Amino acid sequence: MSAKSVASTTPLLARPLLWGAAWFIAWIGARVVLESANVPVWGRIAAALAPTPIAAAALVTIVRGARELDELEKRIQLEALAIAFVLAVLLIMTLGLMELAVTLNRDDWSYRHVWAMLPAMYFAGLAFARRRYS
Repeated sequence: MSAKSVASTTPLLARPLLWGAAWFIAWIGARVVLESANVPVWGRIAAALAPTPIAAAALVTIVRGARELDELEKRIQLEALAIAFVLAVLLIMTLGLMELAVTLNRDDWSYRHVWAMLPAMYFAGLAFARRRYS
């Protein structure tokens, strides 16, 4: 079955890229609301929580898709995630220790920014794993 026929038979809400895009849009929307000074506290809380159910749906869709992968692709994905996890722990540990040593700029090294580095770590792990198994 070709990629085109698989995509056409996959329900729209079961596509991980669709959910990922919705998650990103919700995150951008939340940031816009949270950076506005005239939003009441309840509105700020609602905006901060709004991306969460969309992110959960994206993650569930990704996990369901992972269950349909062949054994080699599952192994590649597992290795990519293992590499990303180790890199994330290393980054968080290093930042925690650096924070004890010096004052880090919150505009560059807060958790708001560090989480965005995690997908890059996954894709680096994926590139490494794919090269290893090719």
